[in-house]
Amino acid sequence: MIERLLESTLFASRWLLTPFYFALVLSLLALLGKVGQHVYEIATHFLTLDEEGVILGALALVDLTLTASLIVIVIFSGYANFVSRISGAEHEAWPQWMANIDFSELKLKLMASIAAISAVKLLEAFMQVERESDRDLAWLIGLQMAIIVTGLLMAVAERLGHAPASAPPKP
Repeated sequence: MIERLLESTLFASRWLLTPFYFALVLSLLALLGKVGQHVYEIATHFLTLDEEGVILGALALVDLTLTASLIVIVIFSGYANFVSRISGAEHEAWPQWMANIDFSELKLKLMASIAAISAVKLLEAFMQVERESDRDLAWLIGLQMAIIVTGLLMAVAERLGHAPASAPPKP
């Protein structure tokens, strides 16, 4: 009886994650505000911006979009994996992936998104190379390489972990 009560309590504790997912929804609203701010700045300064300024503004929007997409992936796949199932049948417009990402796929998607976001930041730094120190650029490149290598190692480990067992040799 105590064991059953303990297990029920532990199982119900997964609902404690829902405020975290709600906080991520609020962070999406904050990112939306930043997108509006960037669009306003680009629109109001469009005639005075040079090509580099427009590209940097666009890269900032790409960065915010990738970050928001990452948050949506974490919200839906995290909720579906750790809290409760999401029925896509009730919501025909939902993308198919929304309720079908398992934890290993989530890790790989997170690493790919983080690599893309980091690559955008690196590109922004190279666009402003005259304002960046060699040391800062080296750190950005090193970080990008570390993220890529980590993602590749995670993908290889996932593939090896799910590889079909080879048949025993025949005598």
